[in-house]
Amino acid sequence: MKSNVRIGTGVLAAAGVVLMTGHLTNAQREAPVYKDPKLPIAKRVDDLIGRMTLDEKIGQMTQADSDSLKPESDVDTLFLGSVLSGGNSELPDVSAAGWSAYTERLQKRALSTRLGIPIIYGIDAVHGHNNVRGAVLFPHNIGLGATRNPALVEEAARITAIEVAATGMHWTFAPCIAVPQDERWGRHYEGFGETPELAETLGAAAVRGFQGKDLSAPRSILATAKHFIGDGGTYNGVDRGETKGDEATLKSIHMPGYVAALKAGAESVMVSYNSWNGQKMHGNKRLVTDVLKGELGFKGIIVSDWNGIDELPGDALQHIEQGVNAGIDMMMVPDKYRQFIDGLKKNVADGKVPMSRIDEAVRRILTVKFKMGLFERPFGNPGDRALIGSAEHRKVARQAVRESQVLLVNRANTLPIRPELTRVVVAGRAADDLGMQSGGWTITWQGSSGRPTDGTTVLDAVKREMTGRGATGTITHVKPGDPPPRGDVAIVVIGEPPYAEMKGDRPDLSLDPADVAAVKAAKSAGMPVVVVLFSGRPLILEPILDDVDALVAAWLPGTEGEGITDVLFGRYNPTGKLSVTWPRTMSQIPINVTPKGQKPQGALFDYGFGLSYAKPVR
Repeated sequence: MKSNVRIGTGVLAAAGVVLMTGHLTNAQREAPVYKDPKLPIAKRVDDLIGRMTLDEKIGQMTQADSDSLKPESDVDTLFLGSVLSGGNSELPDVSAAGWSAYTERLQKRALSTRLGIPIIYGIDAVHGHNNVRGAVLFPHNIGLGATRNPALVEEAARITAIEVAATGMHWTFAPCIAVPQDERWGRHYEGFGETPELAETLGAAAVRGFQGKDLSAPRSILATAKHFIGDGGTYNGVDRGETKGDEATLKSIHMPGYVAALKAGAESVMVSYNSWNGQKMHGNKRLVTDVLKGELGFKGIIVSDWNGIDELPGDALQHIEQGVNAGIDMMMVPDKYRQFIDGLKKNVADGKVPMSRIDEAVRRILTVKFKMGLFERPFGNPGDRALIGSAEHRKVARQAVRESQVLLVNRANTLPIRPELTRVVVAGRAADDLGMQSGGWTITWQGSSGRPTDGTTVLDAVKREMTGRGATGTITHVKPGDPPPRGDVAIVVIGEPPYAEMKGDRPDLSLDPADVAAVKAAKSAGMPVVVVLFSGRPLILEPILDDVDALVAAWLPGTEGEGITDVLFGRYNPTGKLSVTWPRTMSQIPINVTPKGQKPQGALFDYGFGLSYAKPVR
C-alpha cells in the first residue's frame, strides 16, 4: 500500500529501514509460526516481526480514540494496534449490546489485514465498567482505601474484568496508584490514599483482580498501573503540574505502588502528564527507560496518556521523537493518530528514531497480545453479557460501600438509627442524585448529576429499608430549598458535584452554601441530624460541625446506595478508616502523615480514624 507520508523508498533504504522484509524462508511462507498457539510466545513474536513492514510496525504503536476514528477503515488501512474509548467518547448506544457490536466491528477490520493482528481495545474502567449503562459501579479508590481490604479490592476488579471482557474490550486504564499529597488536586479520589502502603497493597490487589492468574483466560483483562510517576505530588494540587523533590523522595513516596503492581504481574504502565523538577514525564528517558524498564525490569507495554506528548517542548515531530525515544511503546494519540504515524515514519527516515527502538516497542506490544490470547480469542467474552450489572455483582459492590463508610461523628449514639425512630426525613441535594453519588468517570468523563446509569440512591435505599418495616415507618423527602418537617431523625445527604481530572482542581474546599443551609435547616427543625457526605476528598466541615449529631464520610460510593443505609440503620457495623488526613481549615492544606508515619498536629480527623458502634448491630 502507499505510505501515508511522502518519503521516497530510497530515502528510507538509505536510513536502513526495511519496508518489506522480503526475506522469509519457504517454511515461513508455508506455515505462519505466529499463528500456532502451541509454540513459545518469543518464537511467535520473532516470526511475526520478521513479516512486518514499517507501516505495520508503526501501526501497532498507535492508539486511536473511537470518537475520532473516522473512517473506521483506518483500523485496517493504517494497521492500528489499539483503539480506546476515552471518558467522553461514549457511543450513541451505551448499553452492553451497543458497545459489544462496536468493538466486534472494529476487531473484524483488524483481523482482515494481511497479517491479521488483532487490536487491543482500551477503556477507563476505573470504578467498574463505568462507560456502560447498567454496569455495576464500585466506590472510587479513595473509598476502597478506607476499607483496608485487599481481598475486596481484588474481587471488585475481578468483577470489573468480567464486565469489560463481556463487551469485547481487553484493557482497562486502571488501577491508578497515585499517592495524592494535596486535597485540592482534582484526581485526589483516584488514589487509594495518602500513603505509599495503600498504593502497594490495594494497587497490587486490583492488578490481580483484573488480570487473574492467567492473562489469557476469557475473563481476564490487561491492567494498567498509572500514572508513572509522581502524579499525586503535583505542587498546589494542580493537575498535570510540577512534582518537586529529589529522586530518593520520589521513589520513597510514589514508586512503591509500581514495584508492587509489577510484582503482581501488571503488563502495562501509563506515563503521567506531570513534570518532575521541570521535565515532563513523557520525555523522561531516565525514569521511563532506565528506571522502569531497567531497574524495575518491566517487560510490558508503556503507553502514553491522552495526547501526552503534546506537552513536550518543540514541534510535533520533536514531540514524537522525544516520547518514543524516552521509552513509550504505544502512543495514545486519540485524534492525531494519522499525524503520529506520518511523524514517526519521518523521524525514522531522518535517523532521529532508530529501528531498534521501533522493534523493541512492537516486540513488547505483540508479546502482551500473545500473552492475552488475543490471536485465539480476539472478541473478548460476549457470553458473559448477562452478568453485567447482575445481582451477584451488585452484592459485592454493596459490601464495598459498607466497608468504605467512615463514621466521623456519632454524638449520643445517634447511629445506628433505632427501629423505634419511624418518622425519617431525607433531605439534601445529593439524597436522590445517583450522579453525585457516583462521581466522575460515570458514563461521561466528568460525570453528571441526576441518573446517568442504573442504581440505588440513598433515598431509594431508605425507602427500601422503611418498607421492610411494614406500616410502622414514614419517609418525608424534602426537596432542596424547602423547609423540613420535624421527624424522629433527619438524613441529610450533601457533597461535591461530579468532576474528574483538570476540571476537578479546587483552590477552596469549603462546603457548598446550599449544603450548609440544608444541614442547619434540619437542625432547626428540632431533630437529630445525620449527615452523609459524598466527596472525592476531605472538605472543610467547620460550618456544620455544631449542627450534626452523626457524620459519615461516604466518599463516591457508586451505584449501590443500600450499602450506606446498611450502616445507617445498623445492619453493618462501620469499619472504614480514613485513607487520608482530614484538615480542619484550608490553611492546613496540604496535610499528610510523614513518610515515617508521624501524624500532623491539629488535624480534624487523623489518618486511620474511624468510629464503630458501641452496641451490637442488628
